[in-house]
Amino acid sequence: MVAVPFLDVRAGYLELQQELDDAYQRVMSSGWYILGQEVKKFEQEFAEFCGAGYCIGVGNGLEALHLILRGFGIGPGDEVIVPANTYIASWLAVSYAGAKPVPVEPDETHNINVAEVVAAITPNTKAIMAVHLYGQVADMDALRIIAKDHGLKLIEDAAQAHGARYKGKRAGALGDAAGFSFYPGKNLGAYGDAGAIVTDDAELAAKIQQLRNYGSEVKYHNKIKGFNSRLDELQAALLRVKLRKLDVWNERRKAIAKQYIASLQKLPLSLPAVPAWSDPVWHLFVVCSPQRQHLQKALSAHGIETLIHYPYAPHEQTAYTEFSHFLGALPVTERLRNEVLSLPMGPHLPAAAVNQVISVCQMALQECSTA
Repeated sequence: MVAVPFLDVRAGYLELQQELDDAYQRVMSSGWYILGQEVKKFEQEFAEFCGAGYCIGVGNGLEALHLILRGFGIGPGDEVIVPANTYIASWLAVSYAGAKPVPVEPDETHNINVAEVVAAITPNTKAIMAVHLYGQVADMDALRIIAKDHGLKLIEDAAQAHGARYKGKRAGALGDAAGFSFYPGKNLGAYGDAGAIVTDDAELAAKIQQLRNYGSEVKYHNKIKGFNSRLDELQAALLRVKLRKLDVWNERRKAIAKQYIASLQKLPLSLPAVPAWSDPVWHLFVVCSPQRQHLQKALSAHGIETLIHYPYAPHEQTAYTEFSHFLGALPVTERLRNEVLSLPMGPHLPAAAVNQVISVCQMALQECSTA
């Protein structure tokens, strides 16, 4: 039995070792480690990749979302509509800005349910934050119409969607601004924390460039009360190397997802719903099963690592006890966190490992159906 890790992040380094080592040496020998040419070039290249006008490198994905909200002047007394079914960082960004997250249930794609967004809008609503969960873009055209009709900003949490497309257009260029995370496990991952904001809004880009750097454009001249959230030169140089490989690696993920779907579709298992307009990049491959515990235990017994994204919804966390009145009021979200299971997925997952995952899933779920 060969162990199958959920994601082998080291394999990406091994594939690009010489290029990454060269980039490391280039930065270390330059003597310039903060806001230099590597960051500037990465910002240009990633903006072009996304099809947007501007990219601003920041410390991580949470800070990217937070600074977008700050840049738009969203703060105390304001509300931001967020998915109920998401990682807590989406909510935390709203809280950091001093605003209030307003949760909306997911649809069959596990992304925000557009049909329920309008009912969540109040006079205090200032923005809609769409999370492209698992690497699949939310229904942005429908959300854009709602945002326009109500005078709201439309923000993408694209932390899991590097390279994903919606009707042919990449994530990052679908709303007023997008926040990306380059956490090591992402489709485009750094070797530490890193993030970026992408937008076509020149005024917002200029504001965020100040906000990320103590509110300063020129050293010691602080125009506004800012923060310290800067993508460093080393991470930018390494990301530039990996960005050139991103589309190839995403195609590998798509091939694995296609094999999973073809081989598991006849099992008592809910597979990812992919609308015709969607071209996901499969950051995660998430299935749903009322027999999740049995399935996960069987996979583990065969050396296959799986994860649960996410075992608790934000409104169930101690950090958000003020949302305890939502307990039981978000049934779709609460059902999903009891049933979701993320299977191994990544651009370096061997074919034999994929077959092993499929075989064990078939065996385990057939046991359930005959029990």
